[in-house]
Amino acid sequence: MKQPFKSGFVAIIGRPNVGKSTLMNQVIGQKIAIMSDKPQTTRNKIHGVYTTDEAQIVFLDTPGIHKPNSKLGNYMVKAAEDALNEVEAVLFLTDVSEELGGGDRYIIERLKRVNTPVFLVMNKIDKVHPEALLPIIEKYRKLHDFTEIVPVSALQGNNVNTLLEQITKYLDEGPMYYPADQVTDHPEQFVCAELIREKILQMTREEIPHSIAVEIESMGTGDNGVVNIGAVIYVERDSQKGIVIGKNGALLREVGKQARQDMERLLGSKIFLELWVKVKKDWRNRESVLKTLGFRNE
Repeated sequence: MKQPFKSGFVAIIGRPNVGKSTLMNQVIGQKIAIMSDKPQTTRNKIHGVYTTDEAQIVFLDTPGIHKPNSKLGNYMVKAAEDALNEVEAVLFLTDVSEELGGGDRYIIERLKRVNTPVFLVMNKIDKVHPEALLPIIEKYRKLHDFTEIVPVSALQGNNVNTLLEQITKYLDEGPMYYPADQVTDHPEQFVCAELIREKILQMTREEIPHSIAVEIESMGTGDNGVVNIGAVIYVERDSQKGIVIGKNGALLREVGKQARQDMERLLGSKIFLELWVKVKKDWRNRESVLKTLGFRNE
């Protein structure tokens, strides 16, 4: 007898930089969440869709929970906390190569209010000796009664299939929310904007990351089959504009080149990409600008 099809929504939560986007990309098998070593990389809830013959799991990759210090920060934390109440399971992702810290404790306190099954997913096991894992697990066990504890390496894919099997056990019978070949519910424009932002995060120093927003102003296919994309990179200060453009435009050219290569892989067609850099003073605290850039509290 054929097993009933199962489906559900699962939130990935954790402090900044523990590998949430890396896990998302590993599960889906391609790049839909941008990755960077700068904290606060993920700003919107990314929906990644994982489908097999037996089940469909829709993942929400939430912004890292942290103590906010701007309107954008408030938006990001609210988005993360809202996600916990609208899912079938919560994956609390931690980095086993770092000490259990205040950020983890802060999230665990938040998780105590959640009625959903909470999985402790211990990431980056490739960075520690296997014998070191048990004492770490014990530390977390004392703080919260987790439904399941699964050690993984999101980067290398170790144990990720086990995690997916465990999640599926907790899903109820349900419909296929998305077509089997769809991997995200974000429009292509959103993913392209994120790819540009990722490249800037990778190539600039501390003063830039949070001050960057990217908006795709135009996207269309020409008669020759080339997709023409025009994008604006917003910064908060004139000095940042100079940094993003680089000496004689070198940094911006490199950003464009690398983003275009990723977009071509994503869309499967040739891309012509034009980038502009504009200053929008203090945009992270301006409600109207945040709305224009897609930051809305539902």
